[in-house]
Amino acid sequence: MSFSIMQKLSLQCLKADQPLITTIRNASKKTGGSTRNKKGHPRPKHRGWRVQDGHYVSHGTILATQLTTRFHPGLNVGLGRNGTLFAIEHGKVVVTCEPIDPNWDHTWIQRNYAGRQDQTIYKKFFNVIPEKQHQRFRLVDEI
Repeated sequence: MSFSIMQKLSLQCLKADQPLITTIRNASKKTGGSTRNKKGHPRPKHRGWRVQDGHYVSHGTILATQLTTRFHPGLNVGLGRNGTLFAIEHGKVVVTCEPIDPNWDHTWIQRNYAGRQDQTIYKKFFNVIPEKQHQRFRLVDEI
């Protein structure tokens, strides 16, 4: 089938004059995520310091919570089963950075401090300095 030159031109003109009709389909609803915490996203544990250096605390006050032993108990400070440091007596909190002398025969020490045998290792210690007693006791000595 052969076209003449006039037929070819008329076909090209028709194609150029025709409006381009394209359809664009948009989403009718947005996909939104849930605002609640999903399974597998636990709430934060809020570990770390509870009481800063220089504050006064009472007996049993939690000083720090930790998963691993970042902080160590010092004077008048206890260490709970889950690593919580707590005050044993009333007093002022003092945080110090002191060198430690670990037991190098222990396997946990060897694993965590491997290659640091010749170095001085410093750790943070929580201490509670007890308040002075008022010296106004009403005790009667009976001997």
